[in-house]
Amino acid sequence: MTDAYSEHVNDPIEVARRLAPVMKALSDENRLAILLAVAQQDRSVTELTMSTGLAQTLVSHHLKSLRDNGLVTVTAHGRSNVYSLCCAAVADPLEMLAALAKDPSNSLTTGA
Repeated sequence: MTDAYSEHVNDPIEVARRLAPVMKALSDENRLAILLAVAQQDRSVTELTMSTGLAQTLVSHHLKSLRDNGLVTVTAHGRSNVYSLCCAAVADPLEMLAALAKDPSNSLTTGA
């Protein structure tokens, strides 16, 4: 993700300290929807507003949190920015969790 994550850590307290802000960023439904959209393909803010139905200012606000936590990267393309998922370390578990949520028989979505 970012340089803060490049060092291998075994201490559970330190791992939790580093992971808590990321989990907080993922706990918001709007940020999660944006992240899922970016996981499908790289997208601009305009594309994200269209795919999520969120206002542009809200998308930009949530993208800042996702960027600050190293979950997405941004590349300038002309007058717009294109957002990408940071890495496979996020893509793989995100894909797995999305698959669990899409399965109506799964206890994750039924609350059982």
